[in-house]
Amino acid sequence: MDLQGKTAVITGGAKRIGRALTLALAGAGCNIILHYGRSRGAAEQTAEAARTLGARVFLKQVDLVAPVGLATLVETERLGLSPAQILVNSAAVFPTDTLRDLTLDQWSVTFRVNLRTPIFLTQAFANALPTDLVGAVINITDWRTARPYPDHFSYSVAKGALDAFTRSAAISLAPQIRVNAIALGAMLPPPDKDQGYLDALAATLPLQRPGGTTVIADTMLHLLRNDFVTGEILRLDGGAHLQY
Repeated sequence: MDLQGKTAVITGGAKRIGRALTLALAGAGCNIILHYGRSRGAAEQTAEAARTLGARVFLKQVDLVAPVGLATLVETERLGLSPAQILVNSAAVFPTDTLRDLTLDQWSVTFRVNLRTPIFLTQAFANALPTDLVGAVINITDWRTARPYPDHFSYSVAKGALDAFTRSAAISLAPQIRVNAIALGAMLPPPDKDQGYLDALAATLPLQRPGGTTVIADTMLHLLRNDFVTGEILRLDGGAHLQY
């Protein structure tokens, strides 16, 4: 896919990894519908940075825990944009829980943000895409779905289901829409940790360094541009999956 002039929708595009993906899309020539939940200030800053790269950027606030509003993210006509041909499902929550202490309310939040949103937003995206255009979806997942976290139970289960959705959607939406995922490893410190925590974790990897956001953005652009890849879940984990 030639990305120049395409309209891209990205969830959770205001901060951290989402911000890097937003700016990569803008740098590649895309116009952007940037979703945010509560981080309006950060979203405005990211939008302004993307505009300096030449992109047209529109902010849309949707509470992903609520059952309404998702379809509005792919509505482009009133904004003067071409139909959305790119969807990046980046928004996620990362709660600490185990099977023994998980509550129904906590599971509901994790499920709605990490799994229900990508599924039904992809549905809305596919239904809105004209039949004469092609599309591409990128899901952001986690390499640890194959080796689950002991203390992030609901996250691991929801992201594991997102992996299955990626493959199923690639079959369901072919040949018009390609669906791929990027499974992340040690990229940035968690919000409640510092760089020292990340460096210590990365030192245990075969590549002995953290990934950072540039490699994620580069991988996203590669998967969007390569028209012969679908149903792929590409690990960016520094070789962590090779360890026992």
